[in-house]
Amino acid sequence: MCKYPCSSGTVSTDAKSPLSTEIRCPPTQAGYPLIGKQNDQEVPDAQAGGLPHDKAQGPQGAYLKDIAAELDVHPRTVRRALQRGGAPSRRRPGARRSKLDPFKPQIDALLAQGVWNAQVTVTELRRSGYEGGYSILCDYIRPKRSLQPSKATVRFETRPGHQLQHDWGELMIEVDGQPTRVNIAVNVLGYSRQMHVYAAPAQDAEHTYESLARAFEAFGGVPAEVLVDNQRAAVLKHENGRVVFNPRFLDLAGHYGFQPRACRPYRARTKGKTERMVGYVKQHFFVGHRVFASFADINRQLRQWLAESAHQRRHRTHGEIVDERFQRDEQPALCDLPRHRFDTAYLDHRQVAWDGYVGVRGNRYSVPDALCGQTVRIRVTLNNELQVIDAQERVVAEHLLALPDAGWQRQADHHRRLWREALQVEQHGLEIYEEVTS
Repeated sequence: MCKYPCSSGTVSTDAKSPLSTEIRCPPTQAGYPLIGKQNDQEVPDAQAGGLPHDKAQGPQGAYLKDIAAELDVHPRTVRRALQRGGAPSRRRPGARRSKLDPFKPQIDALLAQGVWNAQVTVTELRRSGYEGGYSILCDYIRPKRSLQPSKATVRFETRPGHQLQHDWGELMIEVDGQPTRVNIAVNVLGYSRQMHVYAAPAQDAEHTYESLARAFEAFGGVPAEVLVDNQRAAVLKHENGRVVFNPRFLDLAGHYGFQPRACRPYRARTKGKTERMVGYVKQHFFVGHRVFASFADINRQLRQWLAESAHQRRHRTHGEIVDERFQRDEQPALCDLPRHRFDTAYLDHRQVAWDGYVGVRGNRYSVPDALCGQTVRIRVTLNNELQVIDAQERVVAEHLLALPDAGWQRQADHHRRLWREALQVEQHGLEIYEEVTS
């Protein structure tokens, strides 16, 4: 029933649309003219200045203001509905069909088959005659991506001392006053989340092995297996489902007694613990530490931060203090360290030239002249110390690596015999010259 006074009449509404209104009311009350015709006379509407909008009346005598209040809409909405004679159409006047419309069933079929790449989809549509744009296709696919099958991975938790995960990250920071690319190796024990972080100038094999050796020493033991990414320092290739490891990485594994494991190709989430810890180190350590004197300074501050902050936090996954869980459960489960440390230096062979030098990293270094023409072994430590080793495993020469513009590096006693032979002058009697002139 109407809430406004009427002698007899109702305003009935369709529950589906507040604009579908049937008005059955008696003629207007005195004092306000009707919109439209009344007593065969044209009556001005509100817009013509006859009366304000909210006092205008519908063709059956109901005030627009009262109808709007009953339907909880604006009076202008009621006016437009009465003038239109019904609820508005759901389709915009003059709306054109999209060029994509005929192809939407084909797009939906491709999505159901797991094809979510819009570039692949537009190529398929072009073959079917689609002439529309690429962006409109992306706009159609974008809201449906929530239906894409999840890539969620079941979290794999390991028992104490079972697995270490290794990964590298990199960032630009200031070292010794210069912007420097710093590589960080993060090694995380799977059970306790105790970790070791090592900053290095490169991600090569030697620094990879050094990071693992330092981690084992920091943990005071060796886990049963080490999980690595498919970097060349550890993995040469995957062949017929079999992993071909780098021989030196296998030497490292044999020396420390762990089982090497590699992630499946393009499946780095297998080592998700280190993936997250690399980000954790960047966001919690390097955000507050941006200037360092040297790589040794970075590693010193990293050790302090690990001991005082990272290992004292309560981990969200297992809910315990990291160091407490490590000391109680995981450290006792680690295997013992070997008696001797693995040699992480760069090893290679060189042939000594006839002038008594070997070439290493763009420069030349002297070797005892007795080894001219022979093959020797070179050993370059991570501190840029060069050792030359002969066939009897004796260190016969030692140098510090120098840049090429520093010139050849020579030790005087290495070439004493060569210089003596070069300066030796053959002596002849005077009679030989008399014979020549006669």
